[in-house]
Amino acid sequence: MNKGTDIYDLFIIGGGVNGAGIARDAAGRGLSVILCEKDDLAQGTSSRSGKLVHGGLRYLEYYEFRLVREALIEREVLLESAPHIIWPMRFVLPHNPADRPAWLVRLGLFLYDHLGGRKRLPGTRTLNLKTAPEGAPLKDEYGKAFEYSDCWVDDARLVLLNALDAAGRGAEIHTRTACSSIRREEGIWIVEMTDTASGTKRTVKARCVVNTAGPWVNDIIRRVAGLNSSRSVRLVKGSHIIVPKFWEGRQAYLVQNPDKRVIFINPYENDLALIGTTDIPYEGHPEDVAADSTEIDYLLKSVNRYFKQQLVPADIVHSFSGVRPLYDDSAENPSAVTRDYIFEVDADNNKAPLLSVFGGKITTFRKLSEHALDRLKPFFPNMRPGWTAKAQLPGGDMANADFEQFLGDMRAKYPWLPFDLAKHYARLYGTRMHDLLGSARSVSDLGTRFSKLLYEREAQFLRTTEWALWPEDVLERRTKHGLHMTEEERVVFTNWWTSQQVAA
Repeated sequence: MNKGTDIYDLFIIGGGVNGAGIARDAAGRGLSVILCEKDDLAQGTSSRSGKLVHGGLRYLEYYEFRLVREALIEREVLLESAPHIIWPMRFVLPHNPADRPAWLVRLGLFLYDHLGGRKRLPGTRTLNLKTAPEGAPLKDEYGKAFEYSDCWVDDARLVLLNALDAAGRGAEIHTRTACSSIRREEGIWIVEMTDTASGTKRTVKARCVVNTAGPWVNDIIRRVAGLNSSRSVRLVKGSHIIVPKFWEGRQAYLVQNPDKRVIFINPYENDLALIGTTDIPYEGHPEDVAADSTEIDYLLKSVNRYFKQQLVPADIVHSFSGVRPLYDDSAENPSAVTRDYIFEVDADNNKAPLLSVFGGKITTFRKLSEHALDRLKPFFPNMRPGWTAKAQLPGGDMANADFEQFLGDMRAKYPWLPFDLAKHYARLYGTRMHDLLGSARSVSDLGTRFSKLLYEREAQFLRTTEWALWPEDVLERRTKHGLHMTEEERVVFTNWWTSQQVAA
């Protein structure tokens, strides 16, 4: 809708969760928006998280009460907005008196239950691990545990759905497009974008630039804009490993370490487990981040301290690492660095503001977006008020936000779909699965089958509606098919994808 406009209201740099969230909120408030991302949407930090929408139980130890309360409130809001990609999960916290006393854990969980006005999720309970089934995989020395609620999220799809909603409201979304320069001229930003594949450049004008570049936020300020900032981000590396799931049940586990860190062991992709995360200062290039042997050893030892089944490096199916761009509050311990966010606004005589975002976490992205636009209100006095608190993300408009009921309805509507495939489509696309399936009336209508659940129709849908340009965009971020494919299957899919690009 805005393509070709003379001057955009907002030019957003960065296609992670904060950039996509601000684009969505701004477009819904009536602003003209353009967003550029130098790689793929969610390719950096926003797809390399622990996949949780949570309050951050351990942040209570660092007296981050405001952040935890905001995150707990947002947990309920997000659960309502996208029940296909966000769902409740119960976490079992075995008590180890060598790490934290029981009274401290109980106090933290009491605050966790009551600080954010919990509505839909069940509260904390105490488990006798000698009799409860949740105790079966744990070593016999652990007799008691606490069980509490948080939520799972498909982090990359959360970013994608925000970008989709923004585009549906008129925003322009440009992936694989770098912001190569920005400069002020007569109260307006002159912005140059460069297509990273072709090198083609495009220049646009904008009344405001929003810098949500995450780990590159200071680089945008200093190198691209040629400005200075008194604030900075502190890069902290968090690594995860994926192994075959080694316990029965849908519950996750949270274990404590002597260094006071906690490690999540979560069910993942039905038959896998996601284990993480580490907290290590990082000084390299964010795009080069990877889990190292020391971190992998740390995670394996953390799990083996509690569970009967002893994991070894050969069990690891996959590992990944992300760089958290935390606001540098000078804390000595990386785990103690605040997960809160702050803004910096640089304006020229109350014109052409540059708003830079430092810090933040996935759970609070919607509130961060709302607060960012509130900060820009003086520059856009006619901007409409916030609206996202009661709005659903694309595909989330299912009756009563009940995924199981929705899945049952879809199985009745498409009886020819195998259960696993119907659940896959319902989970990733929600009500948008109608658009994906279109006129299909049988499995054969889905086209070439590349792996157990990946068919040609889904791949084409991602290409035409979700900015998927490369095979890894499909296999690693928009879906997790890549985790379940053989090397041969990946080669076949890559060759097919490439042939489709040439044909186009």
